[in-house]
Amino acid sequence: MSSLVYSNILLQVPEETFYRVPLIPVHGVPLIKPIATSWERIEKFQARSDDLLIATYPKAGTTWMQEIVDCIMNQGEVEKTSRAPIHVRSPFLEGNPPPPIKCGVDVLKVTPSPRMVKTHLPFALVPESFWHQKCKVIYVARNAKDSAVSYYHFAQMNKLLPEPGTWDEYAVKFLSGDVAWGNWFSHVLGWWNARDKHDILYLFYEDMKEDPKREIRKVMKFLGKDLSEDVVEKIHQHTSFTAMKENPLTNYSSIPSSVLDQSLSPFMRKGEVGDWMNHFTESQNQIFDEEYRKKMEGSTLMFRCKVW
Repeated sequence: MSSLVYSNILLQVPEETFYRVPLIPVHGVPLIKPIATSWERIEKFQARSDDLLIATYPKAGTTWMQEIVDCIMNQGEVEKTSRAPIHVRSPFLEGNPPPPIKCGVDVLKVTPSPRMVKTHLPFALVPESFWHQKCKVIYVARNAKDSAVSYYHFAQMNKLLPEPGTWDEYAVKFLSGDVAWGNWFSHVLGWWNARDKHDILYLFYEDMKEDPKREIRKVMKFLGKDLSEDVVEKIHQHTSFTAMKENPLTNYSSIPSSVLDQSLSPFMRKGEVGDWMNHFTESQNQIFDEEYRKKMEGSTLMFRCKVW
């Protein structure tokens, strides 16, 4: 589907079509109602052997990684990423907005190979066909506190997510996993524990911020690409936070405000490590730290949640 056609479909959607929807559990994981009610189709999705799955918990650098991968797959010719918005170039597997916008499963059916597929699903809910086809997966994880803050602002502007309430209310919901796509702890641990069983490259948002070119090289190696340092630098510049925030093909400005109201919060807000310190009270921080110790005990998975 061309970017022009896709944009026209979106722009024709009436304002009242979009509304905040409830969460419904699917195998114990809360998902928004449109996804939950079409779960059988999502679960039966047929992956192809050359599919690349980009998986994250929401607001963990998903769009950033999608753009990096698209640049690498196009041999560093970043101009080719202008062919369509990122949500067209890398369809959202479980995405199921109201008609006339097509759901991710239907869009992917007509997407030519090799497909770059986006998902926020926890490991346990990923369609089995991805593992049968031995697909490559890139997972990006972000520390819990920054994830909570970024997700809160996203929930304010995304009209398809439940009303987030105040920050104090949302912090409780996030910690308990009462948010779309479920518990952060289960999500990052599930993918971490699966990384040696499948072809999974597990990366960290904080590492990407610290040394973007180092992480770009990791992705290149994983994808079997050997690009020059000049090309790496070109990709680095093209996928910087500033460049992507100003790029209409990555900043989701083509999505109408009836879906994403960027007057409430920009889709690409800050992209920082440690912004949680501007939101968490001392009490909230103590509660988070205690829960973190309990949930992460015994795991080798380690995060950084402060600037260096």
